[in-house]
Amino acid sequence: MAAVRAASAELGFAEAAPAWRLRSEQFPSKVGGRPAWLGAAGLPGPAELACALCGRPLAFVLQLYAPLPGRADAFHRGLFLFCCREPPCCAGLRVFRNQLPRKNDFYPYEPPSEDPPLEAGASVCLQLKSGAHLCRVCGCLGPKTCSRCHKAYYCSREHQTLDWRLGHKQACTQSGNLDNTVPDHSFLFPEFEIVIETEDEITPEDVEKEDESEVIGSMGEVPEEELDSMAKHESREDKIFQKFKTKIAQEPEQILRYGRGIAPLWVSGENIPQEQDVPDCPCGAKRIFEFQVMPQLLNYLKADSLGRSVDWGVLAVFTCAESCRLGAGYTEEFVWKQEIADVP
Repeated sequence: MAAVRAASAELGFAEAAPAWRLRSEQFPSKVGGRPAWLGAAGLPGPAELACALCGRPLAFVLQLYAPLPGRADAFHRGLFLFCCREPPCCAGLRVFRNQLPRKNDFYPYEPPSEDPPLEAGASVCLQLKSGAHLCRVCGCLGPKTCSRCHKAYYCSREHQTLDWRLGHKQACTQSGNLDNTVPDHSFLFPEFEIVIETEDEITPEDVEKEDESEVIGSMGEVPEEELDSMAKHESREDKIFQKFKTKIAQEPEQILRYGRGIAPLWVSGENIPQEQDVPDCPCGAKRIFEFQVMPQLLNYLKADSLGRSVDWGVLAVFTCAESCRLGAGYTEEFVWKQEIADVP
C-alpha cells in the first residue's frame, strides 16, 4: 500500500434528482438504481458480478465519477461498487474501474448540456450504444435471453425467474417495447444523486475540545479516581472511534468520503488493513485508498425495510496508483470491509 498523505476529503451526500441527470451521458455520481455504465464495451460479466460466497448476482450500490486531471486516458473515469444483498449471505463486495479519453466511441467531445432533454421521462434503457444488452432486473450485462420472445435479456437464471414471476410471463408474447414494462423487482436499491462538497478543515484542537467536552458532559459525578483509571486505560480503539465521531459530527449526513491517496477514516482500531492485506494491481503497481462508503448510506438503501441484512461500518476502496489501462473494459479493484461489530 503506498504511503498516504494528509489532505482534505471531499464529502458525498445523497439527494433526490430527476432521472435524466442520472443517465450515463450526464456522467453521474449516484447511489442505487441500475448502473449508469461509463464505457459501453467490456462490461463485467455475470461471473465477475456474482457473490464469491453464495454465487448469486450482486446488487449495484453506487458509482463515482472520478476523472484524473492531467491524464488524457482518464478524462472520463468511473468507479462502480456492488454488494450481495441475499440473506443470509449479504457479504460479497466487488468494485470496478473504467476510464476513457475525451475522444471516444460513446460520448461527444463537448460536455453534456445541463438542461433537461426534450424527452426526459424515466424509461429504462436496456441496450448500450455498443449493442450490449442489459439484464431487465439489475441493469448489468445480460448474455441470456428469453427463449420465447428473444427480446428480454438477463444476467442469470435467478433474475430471469424473478422477472418471469413478476410480469414477463404475461408480457412475453405481447408486441411492443418491453423496456417500458419493466416491473419493480424489489432488487434495486433506491436511487439518489451523489452531490460532492469539500470538507471543512477540523484542527487537532477542535478534536481535543470535542473529546474533553464529551467526557465532561457524560461523566457527571464519576469519582476522580475512576476518571484517572479510565484515562490511563484509554485505548487506541477508543481514540480512533472518537476521531471518527468527531469528523462525521460536522456533516452527519455524509454517505461517502473521497480523497485519492489520503488516509481513510476508520470507525475502529480493529480490522484495519495492513500493507500486505491490500493486493497490488495486476499491472504491478500498488493500490492506494481512493474513497470510503460511510454507514449513513445504509439509511438511504433501506435494506432493513426489505428484510435484508446488508451492513458495514466502513467500506474502503483501494485503486491502482497508476490508474492503469488493462484493456478497454472494466478493471476490478479492491474493497475492504470494516464491520460495525469491530466498533469498541
